[in-house]
Amino acid sequence: MEVNIREGIAEDLPQVLKLVKELAEYEKALHEVNNSVDKMEEDGFGEHPVFGFFVAEKGATIIGIALYYYRYSTWKGKRIYLEDIVVTQSERGSGIGKQLFDATIRKGKETNCTGMMWQVLDWNEPAINFYKKYGARFDNGWLNCHLDF
Repeated sequence: MEVNIREGIAEDLPQVLKLVKELAEYEKALHEVNNSVDKMEEDGFGEHPVFGFFVAEKGATIIGIALYYYRYSTWKGKRIYLEDIVVTQSERGSGIGKQLFDATIRKGKETNCTGMMWQVLDWNEPAINFYKKYGARFDNGWLNCHLDF
């Protein structure tokens, strides 16, 4: 069955959140997910959307997502930030991640971004090897900082 890559819509959010939780479980952090479909609908489709996403669907089932938002660098200007790229485990290795990654790159170029940024866990060798195929630059010396409200 053919895979279709398209921009996400609000009706996709229940399946999107399911994939987000699948990723969190893979990253051994499912207990940290406290988002909800309602909150995602407000944040992605409300008066001031703060994120967009692409879905990979096979039939009526969403098997992958790429969720992005825009950030601003005082050094580089407008950047697209790839928050998550997820392909359900049974579909990994079939090129769906590449299609989603490429769609996000195209979106960044279409919206006049100067580049794309994302994070990868240092133990996630399959993802690191995937990004290396694109010639991705991996920064050393930066620590991720978080302040929860």
